[in-house]
Amino acid sequence: MSKIRKKTIQGLSTGDSFAVCRTFTDKDVQAFADISKDYNPIHFDQRFAAVKGLKKPICHGLLAASMLTEIGGQMGWLASGMNFRFKKPIYVNEAVTCRLTIDEIDARGRATANAVYSNPDGEVVLEATLTGIVPGAPERRILESMVDAGDPTNPLASASTD
Repeated sequence: MSKIRKKTIQGLSTGDSFAVCRTFTDKDVQAFADISKDYNPIHFDQRFAAVKGLKKPICHGLLAASMLTEIGGQMGWLASGMNFRFKKPIYVNEAVTCRLTIDEIDARGRATANAVYSNPDGEVVLEATLTGIVPGAPERRILESMVDAGDPTNPLASASTD
């Protein structure tokens, strides 16, 4: 079971923090373009990227931003809002770490969190704030029974995220 899901089953708290790391490949960028229909040449053409002052084509911003949905998905977080600030380019085949920290959870389970994405040089490339609802006791019991059954709908069940 992922550490994120395990902590969720125990109960989430203000200050809890989780991180995932991902390297987006050319194949990922192409797949995202095919799904989103975003074929901006900034993602595919070296000449176009160079004219924009970039060393090579970059990942789609929303592809990289979606890393926080891995964390939220392992929690069972029901998102109600997301706000992104793209600060630096994220290049294809560059490892990116997303760290999500819960800022507040009220008595009804409504929560706010922030996410900071960094590149291998430790530079912040993307920042996000999000709102939503974290699982309450009934949802946590269901998550626990899912995990007890091997978490069959979760391919990340054996992942070791922090």
